[in-house]
Amino acid sequence: MNMDFNFLMNDVVKQARDEIKTAGYTELTTPEEVEEVFAQKGTTLVMVNSVCGCAGGIARPAAAHAIHNDKRPDQLVTVFAGQDKEATEKARDYFEGYPPSSPSFALLKDGKIITMIERHEIEGHHPMSVVEKLQDYFDQYCEEV
Repeated sequence: MNMDFNFLMNDVVKQARDEIKTAGYTELTTPEEVEEVFAQKGTTLVMVNSVCGCAGGIARPAAAHAIHNDKRPDQLVTVFAGQDKEATEKARDYFEGYPPSSPSFALLKDGKIITMIERHEIEGHHPMSVVEKLQDYFDQYCEEV
């Protein structure tokens, strides 16, 4: 049996993209899109997506469930580490004080980093603990919808 690795990875990447978009997040694929969105006033949750197991088993499910809260960010966006490299690099320019981490979540207000949930706070944790952490940040920094 001969399997084409690129074909397999394209399928995995497509599924990962579709999952987060279906959850209500807008995909940012260029540095210009990142700059445009991050320049807007209000709170922005950035999910740094990836193809690793903790992204699929923990981070993306947490991203989908956390937004069902009385308070939530004005904007829900995602960049894809390892895929949309320039957009991810531009987003990470805004995450001052935090090393590159994927998957991860960054919460910004008026384009400035407030806090992050890094990979080490996702990998090996239960999705609900990530949901609770996100919702705690939403309650602290976001407005009621």
